[in-house]
Amino acid sequence: MDNMDSNPNGNRPDNNREPGNMDPNKKHQSILAFLICLLITLVCFALFTNMLKDNSSEISYDKFIEMIDKDQIKEVTLQSDTLTIVPKHQETDFQENVYYTTQMESIDKLTERLEGTGIEFHAEPPDAFGEFVAMLVSVLLPTVLLFVLLMVFMRRMNKNGGMMGVGKSRAKSYIQKDTGITFKDVAGQDEAKESLQEVVDFLHNPGKYTMIGAKLPKGALLVGPPGTGKTLLAKAVAGEAHVPFFSLSGSEFVEMFVGVGASRVRDLFEEAKKNAPCIIFIDEIDAIGKTRDSHYGGNDEREQTLNQLLAEMDGFDTSKGLLILAATNRPEVLDPALLRPGRFDRRVIVDRPDLKGRIEILKVHARNVMLDETVDFENIALATSGAVGSDLANMVNEAAILAVKNGRRAVSQKDLLEAVEVVLVGKEKKDRILSRQERRIVSYHEVGHALVSALQKDAEPVQKITIVPRTMGALGYVMQVPEEEKYLNTKKELEAMLVGYLGGRAAEEIVFDTVTTGAANDIEQATKVARAMITQYGMSQKFGLMGLASQENQYLNGRTVLNCGDDTATEVDHEVMTLLHNSYEEAKRLLLGHREALDKIAEYLIRKETITGKEFMKIFRAVERGMEIPENLDDLVLPVSENEEKPDTEEKHIL
Repeated sequence: MDNMDSNPNGNRPDNNREPGNMDPNKKHQSILAFLICLLITLVCFALFTNMLKDNSSEISYDKFIEMIDKDQIKEVTLQSDTLTIVPKHQETDFQENVYYTTQMESIDKLTERLEGTGIEFHAEPPDAFGEFVAMLVSVLLPTVLLFVLLMVFMRRMNKNGGMMGVGKSRAKSYIQKDTGITFKDVAGQDEAKESLQEVVDFLHNPGKYTMIGAKLPKGALLVGPPGTGKTLLAKAVAGEAHVPFFSLSGSEFVEMFVGVGASRVRDLFEEAKKNAPCIIFIDEIDAIGKTRDSHYGGNDEREQTLNQLLAEMDGFDTSKGLLILAATNRPEVLDPALLRPGRFDRRVIVDRPDLKGRIEILKVHARNVMLDETVDFENIALATSGAVGSDLANMVNEAAILAVKNGRRAVSQKDLLEAVEVVLVGKEKKDRILSRQERRIVSYHEVGHALVSALQKDAEPVQKITIVPRTMGALGYVMQVPEEEKYLNTKKELEAMLVGYLGGRAAEEIVFDTVTTGAANDIEQATKVARAMITQYGMSQKFGLMGLASQENQYLNGRTVLNCGDDTATEVDHEVMTLLHNSYEEAKRLLLGHREALDKIAEYLIRKETITGKEFMKIFRAVERGMEIPENLDDLVLPVSENEEKPDTEEKHIL
């Protein structure tokens, strides 16, 4: 992505930090200062304690009596319960001013013990003031100092979001230079960019809107499947508007502490108001914006966070240029109070790109990739119907890696087509070696799919057939590419699709008089299409136009739920079985009528492992005319009128 060369007029300089957003370096310095103060306090405490001891050492009372008996003591001084002993000779094991503290025997017994020994004995009154000062210096002063430091530290933490920053907003602040993304970096979403371009223009030129009474929308909700570029669009808005960009995920608001989420919401909006005009972006807002439903119990912390968010969105003034962007792929679970006008005024759909959008996306991601003259993005876009921006970016990157692996300095069309297969069905699994019988079964299965498609007027043309195993579990597959983008399917096209799905299983039964587990994916896809025809598309003679199912999670898995009684659901199952049975019988009828072509193409596929759609149609035309199939297809010459084949789908029948 292109980096911005300079800050446009009105952009905030890099060295300006937003008020209230504490510099992490300053926070670390505060913690370091606290630790240094604590260390100094402990050192002082140890020094005072050693000073009080006055370089003296301590002996036991038994040792004191032994020294009296050996006449090693010159003088004894009693103060409180402490005896200070001065030895006669410095060469003894004891230093001068040796002392110890003990629960002594009575003063009378001590006097009696020292009589006649020649030891000088003094009794001094206790030094109450000295003891008080010693206690003050050694205990009270360090305690008070530590308490003061702790209070300062706690006040600093509370100022910056509570203990250890628990209630502090974790929003990351970016200015335009840091995002480095503009609308030029977003392709395939023209309608979404148009909706957001008006917001950018409002932030740049608010006067021409406020002059006629228009107000800046408080919020825009970006809705779409994963990988379509919702976060990229939000960053592009900030990049185009040259305003600070606060970005965080909805899950960052909620933690185990009750009230933390609401505190973070308040802190986020306070910082945003200080930096207005600016943009707040909340990714995956469904983490805190789910519908409040106490019927099944709820999460009090999440609901408090949502309530605070609703209150904050009502409380700020749009004239200051504060805009909230949010992204989700589950809009159906969001609370109605969050979606009403006045909070999120706009819903921007960021859907899967169409053919033109996919071509533009491929061009954007290939800007910095070396391409040769064979690259045709339109052909790649036709083969990737339903792919989102992240998928296409991954394909371009995989193609570049394949080019380097093959020793080329530029990406070719072959690399891009191989990258499409790698992303959709995985890499070739070179360590999986099929037995001869399994290779025959897989070959007939895949040729059954391709031949049934070729024999039907409404089916999509074949581009490639392979029996090379792939890492995602496919032992072989047929790739079909439509010649143009389609948004609607007719009933005949869906019926042809069902026959094509079941062509592989039909070929197995015809040739081997048995079936295998390889058709599991085909049966799953065929059942899904047949059920949709009956319950959603109104293509059943029995139920007519009655809608029997509704779709959930439109932007995720698109799972459908039946809206009918148990008896009707049973009848739906019977209708699905009848439709699949008729499609299977039709597939067998087509293959039995062209058994020779089935055998010839399967034999050639076993030898070559992979054939193109052109080679497939060439063999099929030759067999239909009764011609022999040579080892090298280049030696096979057909009349020009017979050498045409159907263009090439995106549906893949995986064994």
